[in-house]
Amino acid sequence: MVKKGFINIHGSILPKWRGAAPIQRSIMNLDETTGISIMKIAEKLDSGPISKNYKIKINSNQNAQEISEKLSILAAEKISENIDEILEDKVKFIEQDHSKATFAKKIDKVEGQINWNDKALKIVGKINGLYPSPGAFFNFSGERYKILKAEIGNGYGRPGEVISDKLEIACGDKKSIKILEIQRQGKKSQKIGEFIIGSKIKKGLLITNV
Repeated sequence: MVKKGFINIHGSILPKWRGAAPIQRSIMNLDETTGISIMKIAEKLDSGPISKNYKIKINSNQNAQEISEKLSILAAEKISENIDEILEDKVKFIEQDHSKATFAKKIDKVEGQINWNDKALKIVGKINGLYPSPGAFFNFSGERYKILKAEIGNGYGRPGEVISDKLEIACGDKKSIKILEIQRQGKKSQKIGEFIIGSKIKKGLLITNV
């Protein structure tokens, strides 16, 4: 069996997003599609020849956990369809175009900090891409607040300004994000309606990038 080589199912359409965090990087990059690649393991990371790949769409409201689960189901289905032909040497593995390779480096926790000068779509991409761990966050009054779910809004204000009583925050492109679910440091996650009761983060406040 070893002579057949070692088969891997990678969570991207190779050669794009080789590496440790292809799903997260794809969402954070605002890619419209991702998928799986059935490949042979080679000496260099995720560089082996590919037999087949299968694509799925990434919707703007899908997070890394949801996409990961979707790709896992797809991988289980497709390896079942392909394994017999692989073992019988009926499948052709084609070398990747290495000049087009991009790399999905491991996620660092500090990447989760939100920069309110960024575009709203990029911030939502970070929130979705880093869910559930390590999460996208901002700091306020010495505490960390992890945003678990958000959507694009059309409000306008200074970047980082709270522009509504339901924690809508202005971004750097004359748009905003509406926070739908949030988790205060050391507390359980809350829907925004529950969170704003008693919260000190009120309309008119400016959340700085520190």
